[in-house]
Amino acid sequence: MKNPYLYSYLPLITIILFSLTFGLFSVNEAIILFRKIGVYGGMHEFLSDVQMRMLLLIVFSTLYFMVFSALKLIGETIHNVGMLFFTKDSIDSAITKVRGGSVIFFFGSLASVVGLTSVYILVAIFIASAFIYFIYVTYKMSDVISFGAVLGVMLFEIVMWAVILTLLAYAIFKLYNGIVSSLPFN
Repeated sequence: MKNPYLYSYLPLITIILFSLTFGLFSVNEAIILFRKIGVYGGMHEFLSDVQMRMLLLIVFSTLYFMVFSALKLIGETIHNVGMLFFTKDSIDSAITKVRGGSVIFFFGSLASVVGLTSVYILVAIFIASAFIYFIYVTYKMSDVISFGAVLGVMLFEIVMWAVILTLLAYAIFKLYNGIVSSLPFN
């Protein structure tokens, strides 16, 4: 019998790898920005280049770790609520069938090392990993639950993510407009 916890460490490693790659990209962009606005020289008086990069890497990686952990938590919650609403699975067979899908995100996080030079490549790899995972989960669930339940879960997840992203975009635009309107213009 295969151990059901074989892949239980992969989500943590995946989040750490994605956080590091996005953090390394952000460090490079922050250093360029600091040089451009003239802050780098002042910071260089207190910290060496390596110390500054390490400090920024810790800060950015921690922020990305929090974001990716929150996305994982929200994603699993949306999926489980969808399964609650649309399936009658009482023996957890659907959940155990899709556990191996964490390997997809793991390989995506390994591939994100390739995209350290471009935020577009990093985001594209993350979105592609999420899309492939979504297809994998849908395929694996179709073996256990009915087509109507699979369709219901898929639509529920798509609608919930759309609502969350729309509300987030609305809040960001509202905040941006509030900040811009409060600035004094001459």
